[in-house]
Order: sequence, then structure tokens, then C-alpha cells
Amino acid sequence: MYTSGGLMAPRIDALLGAAFVVTWSSGFIGADLGARSAPASSLLAWRFIIAFAFLGAWTLLRRRRIPLRELALHITIGVLGQVGYLYGVFAAVDQGVPAGTTALICALQPIVAVTLAVPLLGESVTTRQMAGFALGILGVALVVGADLGANPGVPFLAYALPIGAMLSLVAATLFERRTRPRLALTDALTVQAGVSAAIFTTLAAATNTLTPPAAPRFWIAIAVLVLVAMLGGYGLYWINLARSGVARVSALLYLTPPATMAWSWLAFGAALAPLSLLGVLICAAAVLMIHRRPTPPTAPPVAPHPQRHPDTTPAN
Repeated sequence: MYTSGGLMAPRIDALLGAAFVVTWSSGFIGADLGARSAPASSLLAWRFIIAFAFLGAWTLLRRRRIPLRELALHITIGVLGQVGYLYGVFAAVDQGVPAGTTALICALQPIVAVTLAVPLLGESVTTRQMAGFALGILGVALVVGADLGANPGVPFLAYALPIGAMLSLVAATLFERRTRPRLALTDALTVQAGVSAAIFTTLAAATNTLTPPAAPRFWIAIAVLVLVAMLGGYGLYWINLARSGVARVSALLYLTPPATMAWSWLAFGAALAPLSLLGVLICAAAVLMIHRRPTPPTAPPVAPHPQRHPDTTPAN
């Protein structure tokens, strides 16, 4: 069994990080795809109704008992990290904010999270990591900067929605790091999916949007959001957070805008501009800077102690 400093640990962390970026960014595409056939409230309600049905059944089959403290902690995390974050993302896309621009604004989460993690959690950030964060902002801006001027019909206040989503995820991240809940991941997702299903179902019913459309595109979006984005992306977010800390896992979010662009190209045929490709390379360089492990200091050689031979030892 390898420890966190073993030979396999960096490779496992890299694989988990790459899987997180791919699955997390799929949520923006699922939001874009679903918004073409249903409002955000309907999409989110059915996403969590289905997710909670599967997760709840699995929890019941295992006859798991959840302590009250863990229940309260994950209800709070679910409200912040699921309801607050996802409603801001989906409502922004619903208002016409492009998926790439939404990913850009949400990718500012690292610098906010790390800035707050230093005084609140006592995490240390090196000068190289701070330079990586600054470089990542530049790369993200290059990837989706063209979107900002290409959609003049989008209401200005719609851009406040992904800002609120980003801040909500920051709050969930710092709350989880501060309280350190110990519930297993599947049980945690069950609680969070349950509270999210209750809130979004109530919202959809109040706005008369609970009835799902019959369009196949809607259910394809639901499948992507439940299987890939939630069980994959959201679950991997907390796994990476537990292994790597706030600074390193937040840095991976810099890769979600270029990954979202790649998803958009595959799903909708959206072209990748040369400026976007340059931004991808800059984002990759930023993540490498932040995730690069410091070289352990080399201990100075110890001089051998001189040995005294009995025949040369002076008498007292």
C-alpha cells in the first residue's frame, strides 16, 4: 500500500484530476443541452429526483444509518454546493449566457477559495502557486473572452448568476474543509441529492415547470447531468479535495473552460478559435505550476566521527 508520498500517489492524483476536469465540465454542456428544451427549474428538479431515487435506493439496500451531525453538515453542503452553485449555472445558461462564459466566471473560484483558505483554514500557498493562479486567469480569459462581445442580447444582470454560483461553491468548499464531515461519499451524495430534489421540485412546482418535456434531448441532458456530471464530476471534486487540499483541487477548475469548449465542439460543432487553443496551453501550464510538488531538501552529508584507537589513547 503506497502512502500519499509514495511512487504511485502523483500518478493517481493526476488521473483523478483529469477525470474530474472531464466530468465536471460536462455539466455545463448538459445545462446548455437541457436549456434548449426546458427551463432551468425543470431540468434541475428532474436531475435530482432521478439521482435521489437511485442513491436513496442504494442507501436503503445497505441499511445505512446517518448520524444527525453528518446529516446536518451535508444538508448545508448540499444547499451551498448543489442548489446554490447549480441554480446559478443553469439559470445563467437559461438566460443566454454561453456555457464557456459561465465556465470562465466559475473558474475564478480558485483565487477566491485560496485567498479565503489561507486565513480561515491555515493552508499555505507558495509564490509559484500564486503565479500559477494569475497565469490561469489569463488563460481562462483567452479561452472564452470572445464570448463576452459576441452575445449583446444577454441581460447584464444574467452575468451575476454564475458569480453567485461561484461564491456558493467557495462557501461549500470552505465549510467542508472546516467541519471535516466523515460520511462516505455515496451517503453524502444521497443527503445532498435529497435536499436538492426537495428544493428544486418545490421551485419547479411553484413556477409550473415541473412537468418534463417529451423531447429526447431533455432526457439525454438528464442522463449526462446525473451519470457524468453529478456522480462523476461532483463526486470526484470531493475526492480530489480530500487528497490534495483547496489550492490544488481549485486549480483544476482552470481547465474546465477549455474542456467545456472541447465538449461544445464535440456536442454542438462549435469551432475552437486559435486564441482559445492558446488559452488551453496557458491553462495547462498554470495547473502544472500549481500542482508541481516541491523538491524535498537534500540533507547535508554527515562527516564520520573520528575513531580513537586504544594504542594511541593518551593515559590520564
